[in-house]
Amino acid sequence: MALLKTSNPALSSDAFRVDGIASGDSMTVSGTVNKTGILLICVVATSAWSWNLFTRSPEGAMPLLAVGGIGGFIVALATIFKKTWSPVTAPIYALLEGLVLGSASAMLEMRFPGIAMQAVGLTFGTLVALLLAYRSGAIRATENFKMGVVAATGGIAVFYLLQFVLSFFGIRFAAINGSGAIGIGFSVVVVIVAALNLVLDFDLIENGARAGAPKYMEWYGAFALMVTLIWLYFEILRLLSKIRSRD
Repeated sequence: MALLKTSNPALSSDAFRVDGIASGDSMTVSGTVNKTGILLICVVATSAWSWNLFTRSPEGAMPLLAVGGIGGFIVALATIFKKTWSPVTAPIYALLEGLVLGSASAMLEMRFPGIAMQAVGLTFGTLVALLLAYRSGAIRATENFKMGVVAATGGIAVFYLLQFVLSFFGIRFAAINGSGAIGIGFSVVVVIVAALNLVLDFDLIENGARAGAPKYMEWYGAFALMVTLIWLYFEILRLLSKIRSRD
């Protein structure tokens, strides 16, 4: 299997590689879908709680952004390196990320009423559309397709990291982060790349089920999908905020 299979670190080239024959039940696509539904419930639960807290006391809810962001990152790394922990760590990751989603969404909702529901609708609309396109064969995860998405996502990741480091020196990319044509165009490209990662995720989950990966990999596959969906949601939210800023 080629090294560059997906830009989602949770779905690396050896994500579903296991030693020997899996004992007990094997991973299935339907099982992964069910686990994804459970993680979505976890995200919605803590998102709703942090949203309500933010609307009552914005200052009191702000620490949730740090707790959810840092905690989610640590738990995500633990899940990636210890896949057998995923039945426990995947729900924890979803709960922590829900704190970030709820607080950040409420913050933007106060400035742009209705933006959160628009972002949610576009995120799940994109998920359904790409899933249907993948299942119908309209979009195929060929090697060239995978390498293109990996390269594009890698470039975006490097740029975000560079921007973060340079911000400590007072250097900011105003045009890209602004609501002008360049900023909106950049966000559109990032949203497209994030969406295309879903196709790679579908492909690898299907391959994992076909290979008879262990049952716990259903949780890992669901976790991987959540990583991409959360990234896609935030990028859509960012794009919508830029567009609304022009009004």
